[in-house]
Amino acid sequence: MPNLAFTMISWVFLLLLLPITIAVGKLPHAAPITSERISGSAGDVLEDDPVGRLKVYVYELPSKYNKKLLQKDPRCLTHMFAAEIFMHRFLLSSAVRTLNPEEADWFYTPVYATCDLTPNGLPLPFKSPRIMRSAIQLISANWPYWNRTEGADHFFLVPHDFGACFHYQEEKAIERGILPLLQRATLVQTFGQRNHVCLNEGSITIPPYAPPQKMQAHLIPPDTPRSIFVYFRGLFYDVNNDPEGGYYARGARASIWENFKNNPLFDISTDHPTTYYEDMQRAIFCLCPLGWAPWSPRLVESVVFGCIPVIIADDIVLPFADAIPWEDIGVFVAEKDVPYLDTILTSIPPHVVLRKQRFLANPSMKKAMLFPQPAQPRDAFHQILNGLARKLPHQKTTYLKPGEKILNWTAGPTGDLKPW
Repeated sequence: MPNLAFTMISWVFLLLLLPITIAVGKLPHAAPITSERISGSAGDVLEDDPVGRLKVYVYELPSKYNKKLLQKDPRCLTHMFAAEIFMHRFLLSSAVRTLNPEEADWFYTPVYATCDLTPNGLPLPFKSPRIMRSAIQLISANWPYWNRTEGADHFFLVPHDFGACFHYQEEKAIERGILPLLQRATLVQTFGQRNHVCLNEGSITIPPYAPPQKMQAHLIPPDTPRSIFVYFRGLFYDVNNDPEGGYYARGARASIWENFKNNPLFDISTDHPTTYYEDMQRAIFCLCPLGWAPWSPRLVESVVFGCIPVIIADDIVLPFADAIPWEDIGVFVAEKDVPYLDTILTSIPPHVVLRKQRFLANPSMKKAMLFPQPAQPRDAFHQILNGLARKLPHQKTTYLKPGEKILNWTAGPTGDLKPW
């Protein structure tokens, strides 16, 4: 291990010289920039085109399941779970949409299950199981397609903290488990953690929603030096939900604060300044630790702004992991190794940092993390469709024999069975 003090001094000197030009280009709709071609890795499928490879039928539900929820609280359009709304809008005009359900490969039920907000704008998951059950009962009673597969050729967007377990605290999410009626469906969700009861095999893990137009408005000149070594803004302790501080983020965030709050290479704080996006563009490394769930919008922001994500979340399943070469663009640090973050990051050779920044500069990488309006080729909408296309053709076990039943309609907590 190199001498830490000497290495830190070397990095500080390099920070003052290192320009941003290879790390951040314009956001996806701007002029293309020169970037390293990703080949022989997950990046090979970033540019796949789903059109012509699948057809999706969109159920027409009463507006109480979607549009009226949004009319009641338009803030649903801006929180990190808004992908469920924008995916619906995208599919209605997408070239993969079919109006003939008999030719559909996939069926989509547009339910805005996260559009129930507190006065402070935080999504509450408690009504989600009831609204989802109600929607499934509706499509099963009015169309024949759910019943012939019990949802195995259907996909649902469930971008809660713990997906279709519908709770923001892991212990309670695990206790609830995935809504029984969604056990056969493909779940498109922000939550992803290996060997977890809230992640079905075959789920598609997506990035959380981050506002593309807002980020575009905060771009800084591309030749701005990256003068911040490590950057983080956010909670270290969730005193309202975890007073003793040991459960939130499994203690990883608390460890970051206690070990590095006075370290000059670490620009970390609970403040959220108006220059947050600009600061990320001035940083080399951006910490992306787990919170209540293993993911956060920082993953999206880091990639878009060319700041190397330092991913601290054991067993995380990252967004579009079959398309985005996370090993090439990020740094993975085990939760138990947080006290050694300074040593780990200062030990990374500058040429490795530069290579990760070249990969981050790839416009396709940034596009894949965003849900722009209107949609753009190879954006997150298209990556979801590519994920669905790669699951075709459906296996024979997808289709049930006449009269065969697998799912238990009466399973789950009693409260979930109440009418919605």
